[in-house]
Amino acid sequence: MSTNQNLPGALDGVRILDLTTMVAGPVATMILADQGADVIKIESPSGDLMRHLSRGRNGMNASFVSCNRNKRSLAVDLKTDRGRELVYKLIATADALVHNFRPGAAERIGLGEDAVRALRRDLIYVSITGFGERGPYAGQRAYDPIIQAMSGLTDIQRDRETGRPQMVRTIIADYTTGLTAAQAITAALFGRQRSGEGQHVRISMLDAMISYLWPEAMPSLTFVGEERDPSDGEMGPDLVFATQDRYITAAALSDDEWAGMCRALKRQDLINDARFRTARDRSINAVARREIVSAELEQWTAAEILPRLLANDVPSAPALSRFELLQERQVRDSGILEEHQSENFGTVRLPRPAAQFDRTPARIRTMAPLLGSDNAAILAELGYAADEIARLERDEIVRKPAVT
Repeated sequence: MSTNQNLPGALDGVRILDLTTMVAGPVATMILADQGADVIKIESPSGDLMRHLSRGRNGMNASFVSCNRNKRSLAVDLKTDRGRELVYKLIATADALVHNFRPGAAERIGLGEDAVRALRRDLIYVSITGFGERGPYAGQRAYDPIIQAMSGLTDIQRDRETGRPQMVRTIIADYTTGLTAAQAITAALFGRQRSGEGQHVRISMLDAMISYLWPEAMPSLTFVGEERDPSDGEMGPDLVFATQDRYITAAALSDDEWAGMCRALKRQDLINDARFRTARDRSINAVARREIVSAELEQWTAAEILPRLLANDVPSAPALSRFELLQERQVRDSGILEEHQSENFGTVRLPRPAAQFDRTPARIRTMAPLLGSDNAAILAELGYAADEIARLERDEIVRKPAVT
């Protein structure tokens, strides 16, 4: 892997206008910024709501940092003609525009596809919505828990005793949508390189989440006319088990893994038990299997049983707390977490870009921007003189940069 920090990223030279807020859209554009794109985050004078949802350090909260690094900020009032005029000038220089307005909102502020396409014919125009553009929910607000509920994820997570649906305690629908959008934008840019034409990429959170869940959680709904309840006999990985001193996880799906688990637990008699001989048998008798495994694991400490499981090629690991993650050797040796020095925010810890490129490195170059911190530089690139920029600030068309 190259360590040359001066090498350009894979998307060096690509300019993306980011009009998204909250999480899904900002994460998508942040991934592209990590990979070298010039991402200009266009915000209202009050800023992305995400800036204001929690306390932080010197005017910057941690969640916003984690979704908006490597970007520049332009704070402009799009409700004014002069504000839209300068954004129109930016559009003419951009390769992609990404927004997550509700259906119809972009058109109302003059940023619908037709208006934008007139300024840059080959632009990649990306709209991220909660539910798509049709159907009874199309115009509704969508946050992660709403998508978890409607995609079937809360059913998958339901309490085994009561049947009550439950949420995943992280905004998985937002991040899944962000990853989907980042890949789609890159594919659209590649398609444009071949055809010379732009296109409209539409991504809904509900689409992204159902697609994410389908292969593992809903295969029994695939063959039309033969549907059955996905929860009946569903084969999935083993979950969390208690040992004498802490929780661990261990998965034994294949025959070899099951045999390895039995050897690790000193229960070789279970290898050829008729209830567990094949993967199908183990799926049908999943409740009995998990009860036996749970009882056996409770007789060991984690330090005793984890090495035995790993020695027998059984996928397993301790269930780490988030604080323990900081000291986990696998995380440290892999270099997953990085510390960066910021003039405004001190030492900041962030995960590195997950995709590692050996010739066009993705990396963290800058922290998330303060609101409007790049107004002057961006406007100067568009040809605005210093006195014109000062006038725009005085007239509150653009917001003066935030000061820590």
